[in-house]
Amino acid sequence: MRMPLGLVLLMVLVALNLRPALASLAPLLSRVQADTGLSAAAIGALTTLPVLCLGLFAPLAPWLSRRIGIERTLSLALLLLTLALWLRADESSLRLFLGTALAGAGIGIGGTVLPVLVKRDLPRGADLMTGVYTMALCLGGALGAGLSIPLADTLGSWQLSLASWSALAALALFCWRVFAPHPWPQATAGPRAPVGAGLLRSPLAWQITLLMASQSALAYIVFGWLPVLLQRRGLGEAEAGLLLGASVFVQLFAALAAPWLARLGRDQRPALVCALTLVAVGFYCLLQGPAVLRWPGVVALGLGQGASFSLALALLVLRSANPAVAGELSGMTQGLGYCLAALGPLAVGLLLQFEMSLTGIWLVLTAVVLLAIFLAMLAGRQRVLDVDTAGRFVTHDRGSR
Repeated sequence: MRMPLGLVLLMVLVALNLRPALASLAPLLSRVQADTGLSAAAIGALTTLPVLCLGLFAPLAPWLSRRIGIERTLSLALLLLTLALWLRADESSLRLFLGTALAGAGIGIGGTVLPVLVKRDLPRGADLMTGVYTMALCLGGALGAGLSIPLADTLGSWQLSLASWSALAALALFCWRVFAPHPWPQATAGPRAPVGAGLLRSPLAWQITLLMASQSALAYIVFGWLPVLLQRRGLGEAEAGLLLGASVFVQLFAALAAPWLARLGRDQRPALVCALTLVAVGFYCLLQGPAVLRWPGVVALGLGQGASFSLALALLVLRSANPAVAGELSGMTQGLGYCLAALGPLAVGLLLQFEMSLTGIWLVLTAVVLLAIFLAMLAGRQRVLDVDTAGRFVTHDRGSR
């Protein structure tokens, strides 16, 4: 089935909104803390909260999709995100935390149904389309990180800077609601696997979930703590922020190219291992290598993280026999995966609080990369998750292409 260009553009517009809510807050944290009087611990909780809510609310997406349809579920997620972005732009701690949590909820639901749409509407090119909307995710993150301070300076406050992203979400909601069909779901005949419980017994589902968790934990550690770690190496605040922005920007190209390169092999293991190796190289150059390697290191880190994230999302559709299975797998993988990933930046914060050396933190990050490589060797095999006639989740070998 060939996907219309208009629907592709709509999905890209939606994907653009799934990262600014996360990326736009971090550059403004010092201003937020100064105006709200929040403690350092509260600020740490504020940065972890949306990632945690990504995981907690992602499992709602398959349930909502079965009852109101995938398209309406995505509209609901965009509506929730629009309202949340406006709500959190306030000095009130209650509204700030509530809006941040609801933004994470909207992103968790929207990010879970996007792979299902790809699997349903573009089954043969699902991996390539995944690269396209992953690139849009990375672009949204880069825009959020790069424009927050200029917007705050131009508009006169960090509140208006945060609130301005609700306009982009409202635009996506309007376009999606007007131009995308919104059919009600049809009742399906035949047995269906029990939600959650059956999938939790699948080794393949766990391999993909833990791979998503490990690479996402590394990504959120980079986003939340890389500037701080670089400043501990003696870099200035401006250069540290510039290096982070460059890393996020480089992810755009890797996210788009990774699924194409993965097609050169018989499965996704070589591409995943190469991507994660680049992540390890980037961490070494930035945290242990000489200063002259900081720019090559940030490029390697961006390429590796963009590619590994794109490939991890592609696995959600490549390992699913049909859109229904993709929805269940996406809900589990992004639900549990993001809950576990939220522990990453929290753990680094604790390590810094207990004054662990940069070498020690680098060793911890390298250990997480090695774990991700091990999981990639399992999840990257050509296998597919399906439902048998008894309604149980089963795994089949797909074989070579």
